[in-house]
Amino acid sequence: MKIGYHASHEQFSPSQLLAYVQLAEKAGFNAVMSSDHFHPWSENYSQSGFAWSWLGAAMQATSIEFGIVNAPGQRYHPAIVAQAVATLDNLFPDRFWIALGSGQALNEKITAQVWPSKEIRHKRLEESVQIMKRLWSGETVTHYGAIELESATLYTRPLSPPFVYGAALTESTAAWAGTWADGLITVNQDTPTLQQIVNAFQAACPNGKLAMKLEVSYASTEEEAIESAWTSWRNNTLGNELQAELALPEFFDRAGLHVTREHVKNQVLASNDPSRFVDAIQHYRKMGFEKIFVHNVNQQQEAFIAFMGKEVLPFIKD
Repeated sequence: MKIGYHASHEQFSPSQLLAYVQLAEKAGFNAVMSSDHFHPWSENYSQSGFAWSWLGAAMQATSIEFGIVNAPGQRYHPAIVAQAVATLDNLFPDRFWIALGSGQALNEKITAQVWPSKEIRHKRLEESVQIMKRLWSGETVTHYGAIELESATLYTRPLSPPFVYGAALTESTAAWAGTWADGLITVNQDTPTLQQIVNAFQAACPNGKLAMKLEVSYASTEEEAIESAWTSWRNNTLGNELQAELALPEFFDRAGLHVTREHVKNQVLASNDPSRFVDAIQHYRKMGFEKIFVHNVNQQQEAFIAFMGKEVLPFIKD
């Protein structure tokens, strides 16, 4: 099992994140997952660096594996994403994977195109995945549908087929992702709901790999951990349907005013107790998750990395 560090571009500048992933590797993390935002979740304490530029620098500065969560189809044409993945694979063989999802208005509506229904977004994503796989295999691709391209060929191709995760937060999306993805990536939820998501994916993709983003908040006291999670991350606990539709950070800030600390506490593992972090990771490991990316949602990244390296990672049993 790999325990990774989540690099949140909507919270920290690229230079900060470069320093954090170097610290994370030294602390014992053996993987990194990168977000890929144009807009952040809030107007406060926010950044929005271009993740793909940062990946080259971060992978050169470390020796561990990286992945990114990406939404091809509106902000990115899938041919460009396929080219970016192939380039990183050429530079850093066997160290890069991609997770694909249908996206959120927060990032995708900047193109001034209509933000489509979930059904159309899924159709667009499925076409994007197939186009990318065909390009990676060396085909010259012409396609007219939800996605259009003509006579596209990758002359720098991946050294091996890139691993593709399907990003899913619901049972129905997980079942659908299982028809085209090599693995599932999701976030921590209550165990019954999470098990339903896993079961739905595995029914469609029995040999698929499982990965998770585990949202936590570490601080010197539990009270501070809860407060800092509420301050930094409450806008990202509004629910999948609403989060997919809100188009601007200021809209998230207004909606977040109605989120209670108790609600955030139920969504985020907020604690200063290392045994809670160890137990959570071991629990998800037993559920079959082979990669767990721990996202400390507050601003205290250096303290969190040091805490994980000293008090959590050494006690994760294989």
